[in-house]
Amino acid sequence: MFLRFRTHIFALGLTLLLVGMVLRPPTGLEPAGLRCLAIFATSCLFWVTGVLPLAVTSLSVLALLPLLGVLGPDEAFALFGNRAVFFILGALVLAASMISTGLSARLALLFVTRFGSSSRSFLLGVLLSASFLSFWMPEHAVAAMLFPVILEIAHSLKLTPLRSAYGKALFLALGWGSVIGGIATLLGGARNPLAIAILYQTTGETIGFFEWMRVAVPLTVGLVVVTAFVLDRLASQEKVDIRPSREILARKLREAGPLSTAEKRLAWIALGTIGAWMTLGHAFGLAQISILSAVLLFVFRVTDWTAVEENVNWGIIIMYGGAVALGAALVESGAAHWLSVVLVQNAMIPPVLVLMVLVAVTLFLTEGISNSAAVAVILPIALSLAEFEGIASAKLTVFAVALPAGLAFCLPMGSPPNAIAYSSGYFKLRDILMLGLFLKFVGLALILALMLWVWPHFGLTF
Repeated sequence: MFLRFRTHIFALGLTLLLVGMVLRPPTGLEPAGLRCLAIFATSCLFWVTGVLPLAVTSLSVLALLPLLGVLGPDEAFALFGNRAVFFILGALVLAASMISTGLSARLALLFVTRFGSSSRSFLLGVLLSASFLSFWMPEHAVAAMLFPVILEIAHSLKLTPLRSAYGKALFLALGWGSVIGGIATLLGGARNPLAIAILYQTTGETIGFFEWMRVAVPLTVGLVVVTAFVLDRLASQEKVDIRPSREILARKLREAGPLSTAEKRLAWIALGTIGAWMTLGHAFGLAQISILSAVLLFVFRVTDWTAVEENVNWGIIIMYGGAVALGAALVESGAAHWLSVVLVQNAMIPPVLVLMVLVAVTLFLTEGISNSAAVAVILPIALSLAEFEGIASAKLTVFAVALPAGLAFCLPMGSPPNAIAYSSGYFKLRDILMLGLFLKFVGLALILALMLWVWPHFGLTF
């Protein structure tokens, strides 16, 4: 059955490409623009259906753009080497070093143990720890680190899978906390630097590390507060004695022992890197700082290349390179502008409504596909729409797409932390669907409120 589905999807993708090659372009669109739209439609089809890995689809984009005459070979492959790819590379090497040295696991334990006085405070501790740690490392890495700790605690508390309300709340705190924290900085999810790269390739503008935090952290805080309330209501259905969990956490901290030399060096490099991103990012560039930090990890023998190879998701880097190249091609070929004209020329939609629709569409699309793919699919068209509508700040459009793209609460396939939490076996999909939908609507309301009344003070205007 799945083989037949794949065959049909591949046949449809090939048909889209052939149509783009032989069809006469409509008025206002050049032949190269039509072929670029065909590549875009085929890529979206493959990204959404998952018939190919995201990275493989992006590689096909890099080959198709010059093959179909949309961009020259040198131009197409040069786009793969954009600054966002190298920012992501450096950040992933830093995160891999935190995992291989054990510093990330130690930080997770230290955070969680600060909230072990009662079942309510422990649940809050899991949520806050997952959220805050996702500020500084990929959200999926945070969920993967905390998962075995939370699972061992759930077993020690004798929480029954699928029946324990407190067990459901614990693993939802792990998954949702990681998701919410992942939107706050450029480190929680690679979709954030991807969005900035597409912005730079389209407009020449960029967004700094602190500039992103200033806009995104209020949304994160609001969602953490609401999620804490929701999970507290869920967990209150069951009384739990939390004392066994405190003993487990204390034992794990004892087993970790004192900080190693590598962990101490890594801590200083990580703090210096984050400080440089926040204060020197505009002057020296986020990518340059990221790469230099990665080099320092080897200079001071914090990690080795074998550990980096094992813990870095190289497919992510390839995926983003292809997505940025496709976004730039849509703009350069005129396809993005033509599509935006077709979508809104007769609609007379006010700019604020255009952005609200973009937020809503992205928010729900990200449940069905990777949040990275959601950004790659929507943002190039959204930036062109914003220009056509006369929206003053292109950066506002980036936030209107990138932030909701990270808020997958309902389905395991929407985000790796959700999938990790779901794998615990402590809740069924139907157990979280309504709660997840509630959080999505809360996120939608918070984004719109911030867009109307807070972000204009940061220069993000319609």
